[in-house]
Amino acid sequence: MTRGRGTASIVASPVLVGAVTTLIVIVSVFLAYNANKGLPFVPTYDLNAVLPNGSNLVPGNEVRIGGFRVGVVDTIKPGNAVIGGQNKQVAVIKMKLDKSVQPLSRATHVLVRARSALGLKYVQLTPGPAKDSALCRGAPGNPACQTFKAGDTIPINNSTLPVEFDDFLNTFDQRMRQNSQSSLTGFGDALAGRGQSLNIAIQGLAPFFRALRPVMANLANPSTQLDEFFKQIGRASAQVAPVADVQALVFKEMADTFEAIARCADCLRATIEKGPPTEDASIQSFRVQDPFLVDFTDLSRRLQPAARVLPSALPKLSSALTVGTPVVRSSVTLNNETKKLFAALDDLVQDPNTLLSLRDLHDTIAVLNPLANYVAPYQTVCNYAVYFFNGLSGDVGFDVANGTAQAAGVKNANNQQENSPGGLSDRPADVPANVSPWTSTTPNGDPLAVAHGQPYGPAIDAQGNADCQAGQSGYPSGPLLGGPARKGYEPTNLPDNEQPNTPQGFRDFQQFEQNYGGGSHVVQQGNDPGLLGPTFTGVPNLKDVP
Repeated sequence: MTRGRGTASIVASPVLVGAVTTLIVIVSVFLAYNANKGLPFVPTYDLNAVLPNGSNLVPGNEVRIGGFRVGVVDTIKPGNAVIGGQNKQVAVIKMKLDKSVQPLSRATHVLVRARSALGLKYVQLTPGPAKDSALCRGAPGNPACQTFKAGDTIPINNSTLPVEFDDFLNTFDQRMRQNSQSSLTGFGDALAGRGQSLNIAIQGLAPFFRALRPVMANLANPSTQLDEFFKQIGRASAQVAPVADVQALVFKEMADTFEAIARCADCLRATIEKGPPTEDASIQSFRVQDPFLVDFTDLSRRLQPAARVLPSALPKLSSALTVGTPVVRSSVTLNNETKKLFAALDDLVQDPNTLLSLRDLHDTIAVLNPLANYVAPYQTVCNYAVYFFNGLSGDVGFDVANGTAQAAGVKNANNQQENSPGGLSDRPADVPANVSPWTSTTPNGDPLAVAHGQPYGPAIDAQGNADCQAGQSGYPSGPLLGGPARKGYEPTNLPDNEQPNTPQGFRDFQQFEQNYGGGSHVVQQGNDPGLLGPTFTGVPNLKDVP
């Protein structure tokens, strides 16, 4: 009785029932309101992320991994970050994630994506490799295998700026919409009523695509290097771009050519008809030309250094061709004359006397060889023959009534000096050592004589060095007797008070010279000491003779 009365009192109390109901409703509303921010008293894995911009995110937006909700966006705040060396404004979001996804790899990527066309967004996380994956087991030190701790921040390098739907719609501005409408109208009008033609075209495309398949297979083959073709096309276009105006002018001028072609339609038709067999012949010939093209490619590669020199060499080659063209024209005459020359040589060779002449010439050269070896240095090093004939032309260039004569007179020696060249002599003509052989004279004014006999002067020494003494240095001062001095040829001295330019002094001088003169200034040695070198037009050494 007592127990039934107590139970009835709890259920029957409307105040208590209303209070419990109100409390349940309040708790349900509170939980529903805070569900977007995570349930209370539930542990979370909190991470921050830096985004290029907020992308219209709001607190409470979902965070998903693989399309499943794993957390919510707690807060969004502005921040600063260095991007590309510049300080820019960014958005920093704080995410509350379920503990089930902890820990996330440091290679985790962040992207804000649209959840609906109305602008609702969510954050998509793309985790990196798991810590126990094969990649991380093989390279545990890989930075991508490290993980974020609670409270860490995903850097901006791991985030991507999304394409907003508004940005996509903004591409279709009014002008583009009008152009699109015009294009659709034009295509619609073009296709209207042409269904049968389209069917015929589609039917005709079937064999075309069958034939196109092997062509595209060849183009898709890496060995065709089609990618290099487009690269080279780009480079060629870049090279042609600076002369675009010239190319346009060329096409403008080609209008006359095309007009001339159009005037003969039958000729153009015949040319086009001959195109397929020409191409067939080309295809067959290309197989034969392959070895040539390979060799030509190698030749072109080897000619590249020469091609680089052509810009500087072509002006010289052009000048050479300008000079050489008349020469080449005259070479015809030279060739004709050369033909006669070789014919004459042939006759000479066939003549039996030629062999006899060559044998006699061999004997002549053998006989003249010692003389040539002796005379050759006098000409090749000292050039004496040229000097002789140069002087000879002036020596016989004195005009007389009946021609020319030698322009020189005979110089007689004095007869007053003992042992003079003009009289009997028992020793070489000379003057005492203290008398100048250049200024001393007899009483009647004739110059005194001194023997300067140097026959057979050298041209070179034993090593071939030039020693051209004749006509090179005048007379040596002497004495230079050549070998041991003979008695009576030693240098003599005349007393200072007895000079030969006075009658008494000259008589004393004659007596003195007769008894002791000779050997003071006499030069009889053919080879002077030392090397006197080459003549003006000679060479320093016999080996320098060309």
